[in-house]
Amino acid sequence: MAEKLLAIENLSVAFQSGDRRVEAVRGVSFDIAPGEIVALVGESGSGKSVTALSVLQLLPYPAASHGPGSSIKFEGHELVGGPPKVLREVRGNRIAMVFQEPMTSLNPLHTILKQITETLFLHKKMSRDAARARAVELLKLVGLSEAEKRLNAYPHQLSGGQRQRVMIAMALANEPALFIADEPTTALDVTIQAQLLKLLKDLQARFGMAMLMITHDLTIVRKIADRVMVMTQGEIVERGTVAEIFARPQHPYTKRLLASEPKGEPVSIEPPPPVTMETKDLKVWFPIRAGVFRRTIGYIKAVDGVDAAIRQGETLGVVGESGSGKTTLALALLRLVKSDGPIVYAGRKIDGIAERDMRPLRRELQIVFQDPFASLSPRMSIAQIVEEGLKVHRIGTTPAERRGLIHDVLTEVGLDPDDADRYPHEFSGGQRQRVAIARALVLRPHILMLDEPTSALDVSIQAQIVDLLRDLQQRHGLAYVFISHDLRVVRALAHDLIVMKDGRVVEAGPAKQIFGAPKEPYTKALMSAAFDLAVA
Repeated sequence: MAEKLLAIENLSVAFQSGDRRVEAVRGVSFDIAPGEIVALVGESGSGKSVTALSVLQLLPYPAASHGPGSSIKFEGHELVGGPPKVLREVRGNRIAMVFQEPMTSLNPLHTILKQITETLFLHKKMSRDAARARAVELLKLVGLSEAEKRLNAYPHQLSGGQRQRVMIAMALANEPALFIADEPTTALDVTIQAQLLKLLKDLQARFGMAMLMITHDLTIVRKIADRVMVMTQGEIVERGTVAEIFARPQHPYTKRLLASEPKGEPVSIEPPPPVTMETKDLKVWFPIRAGVFRRTIGYIKAVDGVDAAIRQGETLGVVGESGSGKTTLALALLRLVKSDGPIVYAGRKIDGIAERDMRPLRRELQIVFQDPFASLSPRMSIAQIVEEGLKVHRIGTTPAERRGLIHDVLTEVGLDPDDADRYPHEFSGGQRQRVAIARALVLRPHILMLDEPTSALDVSIQAQIVDLLRDLQQRHGLAYVFISHDLRVVRALAHDLIVMKDGRVVEAGPAKQIFGAPKEPYTKALMSAAFDLAVA
């Protein structure tokens, strides 16, 4: 290509930990032209994110080192070992990056306004009023509802999808020449995915912005990218235009990746099994307080009059956009947030019981959270994380017995038991999610709340996890509440479906019926976005 915005030549990256040396990237070369969108596709641990972090020189040096001959040139400037002045000018200004896990990328002590305006003050020297106006404009661009009211919110007060939108707004603040997106739509629901991809295409056309898109979602690659590079084990094994790669893949790995998709149907149970948990007219209202005396002036109705029934051995799918109340509903059913309305589990009313009476039931009612990095202790090894629940509930009489249980569950979720003594930061995003699933599964719960459990996983691992969950459900009679924005995964698992919007149930019934013939306009919009994702 005659003109190169970014040129990577023979990039190699190795990590040294004691006597152990891991070659994460080996001899990678590619370039990106202005206004071009290049997708880097591969499974977790393939070296995609390490390659992206190398561009901005954000790897943990000196533990990470570049091999001889490694070169990354941006607008003619060498970035590998580049002077701090050049890197400061490039980072967040000429090159912007959105990371995979927004909760760990946003400062929990600063408001959204402060975090967005920081880069505007630094690079654009904007006044306070101008920066505030720009922050509101950016939040509206990325589809954040009530943008002006969100400015003084903190990251923990936003949903996972809303946090990701804030990260994208921050990255777009200075209209960068190169936008690096590391799984940018992982936490977003399907309608916002389509809006976001259209937004990025519009911005690209307006500003000539180039993009390096790192993703496991091949639907996004097909719709947005110009060229694709397929990466595995630190190497690019195939490259070409989108049309070439999808129509005529050459490498066996590429073929396997394209064939990977959650398949099959939910486990069939006849006759319908008994209800193991149900609720009627469940409400979770969060008070809005104002004034010197912090009087309640209104409520955020996160869950507003929801009916739900979970059957033994079946899956209840809960879908809807970010902020619709899906996660709050699950937390209320587990008695992890205060709610109003009856919750009956195994014939026993549990909404009014004391915490000491609830504690023995915790083993039977487990949850896998959306953000694995935030929910895993960075100070504990994987073995210690999985073993913690075993100790609390006194499962396994000896360390050796518990170690055997840990070995078995790590194998079940596709992790190497030999890595049990490593720490969360040493794993990729997808691998960390598998650890979170293992931590819940090791207790063999009766009901498992799965809050976006496959959102961070690449497609081949998604299919494995779906198969695993289906197999466990069949063998142990597990009941699942499966919360997800990925309707393809939900369709493969759910027996019944609840569609939520603004805290209320829009449509509910047998999953097959709703997927086949949705009645409500909102449900139809969700289905259309999920199964025919289009970028105008």
